[in-house]
Amino acid sequence: MREILLDTETTGLEPLGGHRIIEVCCLELRNHMPTGRHFHVFVDPGREIDPDAERVHGISRASLIGKPGFADIADPLLAFLGDAPIVAHNAPFDFGFLDAEFQRLSLPPLARSRMVDTVAMARRKYPGLPASLDALCRRFDIDLSQRTTHNALLDCRLLAQVYVELLGGRQPGLGLVSTAASRATGLAAPVARTPRIIIVSPAEAEAHAAFLSRHVKEPLWAAFAPANVAPGNVAPENVAPGNYTPANAAGEA
Repeated sequence: MREILLDTETTGLEPLGGHRIIEVCCLELRNHMPTGRHFHVFVDPGREIDPDAERVHGISRASLIGKPGFADIADPLLAFLGDAPIVAHNAPFDFGFLDAEFQRLSLPPLARSRMVDTVAMARRKYPGLPASLDALCRRFDIDLSQRTTHNALLDCRLLAQVYVELLGGRQPGLGLVSTAASRATGLAAPVARTPRIIIVSPAEAEAHAAFLSRHVKEPLWAAFAPANVAPGNVAPENVAPGNYTPANAAGEA
């Protein structure tokens, strides 16, 4: 499955108030993992940058002089986006700015059905906890040492790691990877394993029982042990495969 992870930096907070995009970054994901393909440009907004915004992202007006305008990058941006879902942190903010830029060019807005908002995902998964990118990186132990200011390319790379964690980690759902999926993603196929029964000798069982009697009073698990596997009675013939059934367990009818 192809997805696009997107981030923008802007001259301010209000697209309807005339603020513009000054940086756009998109990372391509396949099966939720970065492929290495990306689209990254700085844009001349044709206006000044609010001081508060510049303090956040560190991009000055002077550094954008001579960069392409949004009209020059709109077609390659749309080509890179294609029809894939678009993943962004606080996605309504980025979609709102892109829609305003597209409207100036008489282009249609992005379909909201394509929007995947990682802020909303984080709030559903961790209700009541901070959902900023910094907070999520700290929660998932993702290195933030390079993030001294907001930067669309770096933020996208951090968000790619956060997104995988919000989905459940590199193996979402803890399911095993099928052979076909492993070929598609480059992951190794799961190795078939044969269960191995570990037999406890009577001497080991007696030593364990003596340890428990000294350090643990009435262990809860004793109530669920088979009646014929009491301490000192765990010889191999009493723990054969298939000899641990509910009927043999203590407390069962």
